[in-house]
Amino acid sequence: MAHAGITKARTLLAPAQPSRSSPYAALGAAALAAMAAVLMAGVMVLGPGVRFDEPAISAQP
Repeated sequence: MAHAGITKARTLLAPAQPSRSSPYAALGAAALAAMAAVLMAGVMVLGPGVRFDEPAISAQP
């Protein structure tokens, strides 16, 4: 009885085999990181003091 319990406990405590990862997951993570880097670079280039004024509307009929 005790031997069966110890054997069962050992099988439950054995580390699980890592699953095989997809190369598409790594590609997606790299694309997300690249997009975030480009967006952050755009924020740094424009900066907080940049304003885009709308062009004046001319009153021509």
